[in-house]
Amino acid sequence: MNVEEAKSIAILGRQPALGIAELESLYGADHTLPYGNEVCLLDLEACAIDFNRLGGSMRVGTVLLKLPSTKWSDIENLLLKAAPEHAAKVEGKLSFGISVFGIKVSPKQVAKTALLMKKSIKNSGKSVRMVPHKAVTLGSAVVLHNKLHRSGNWELLIISDGQSAYLAQTNFIQDIDAYSARDQARPMRDAKVGMLPPKLAQIITNLACGKIESGERRTENDETTILDPFCGTGVLLQEAALMGLSLYGSDIEPKMIDYTRKNLQWLEELRGQKYKIVNLETADATNHNWSPTPDIVAAETFLGHPLSALPNGEHLSKIIYEANIINHRFLQNIASQLKPGTRLALGMPVWKGRHEFLHLPLLDHLTDMGYTRLRLKHVADKDLIYHRENQIVGRELLVLEKR
Repeated sequence: MNVEEAKSIAILGRQPALGIAELESLYGADHTLPYGNEVCLLDLEACAIDFNRLGGSMRVGTVLLKLPSTKWSDIENLLLKAAPEHAAKVEGKLSFGISVFGIKVSPKQVAKTALLMKKSIKNSGKSVRMVPHKAVTLGSAVVLHNKLHRSGNWELLIISDGQSAYLAQTNFIQDIDAYSARDQARPMRDAKVGMLPPKLAQIITNLACGKIESGERRTENDETTILDPFCGTGVLLQEAALMGLSLYGSDIEPKMIDYTRKNLQWLEELRGQKYKIVNLETADATNHNWSPTPDIVAAETFLGHPLSALPNGEHLSKIIYEANIINHRFLQNIASQLKPGTRLALGMPVWKGRHEFLHLPLLDHLTDMGYTRLRLKHVADKDLIYHRENQIVGRELLVLEKR
């Protein structure tokens, strides 16, 4: 697609490359286009995007028009001229706010423009409320609290890649409270085995699912079975359940299987919905035989020992060696069981060295084990790393296909 074909936009999360990868995986490279540093354009209507399953997109909105300039004064003039006419079409009182991405403008300038818009709309006889602007971008909590994503209200998104600019309107925004509830309110948690963030679990699951038809929404009737062979406390399976997939989980620790089962029961009670669990079993991923054969595989694999500081070279080499052995044996084991064409998305360990990331040696032997590493058009392999500042162990996202 090209810029002129854009019908909707996604405002990306903290690591934009992961959000782009997720969108490209689900909707195809021909329907997605990175735009600036924080945005991805799509040639699909916003309502055709299954927003609730996205972990890497903070907002999704409808493109309204291409702006005549990237200069803020020109954009302000257009907004002041067009706002009263469009506000008149809204029933009842209008609440609105402005968020800016990719344009150099101060919070003070954005607030001034919003205030002038309010006056312009009010002078036309329309009842209007402006959300206070303390930054160039409204926070998710502010948008949700003021219901700016709901019909009849506006969060106007002004986006630019430095060359062109567009005006869009938010239709969907991530519910931060819902994520917190799924992450922190689960009855069974274990900090010792690490905490897979729900958003990352969504991204990994979507990379495993691959392309879905435009406008198709997966439902609880979907018969696709997803296997997580390192399920831990069941975070990834929880997110897969919400996407309507059938669940198969295994873990080497019996306690983790018990935790997963209780967390899924909690989710069912919370959502008032029954999920299809194919199997939950204690199993060593390096030698287990999974039955029935899954349709897709998604997991955060064995990450090695948790680290709060970078160890010396010999100690780190030993940690990497041990993690490589376990993950290599897992990939060899499951390769013999999967049907050709089966897709896997795996979060594998990567270590932040002093100058570069240190990867598992097995990445150079994927072909020998019977896999093809799937490449994305818009995101390079080196950018498929989930990592937080001051974190030693990250996750390298690997998308494979069984040959």
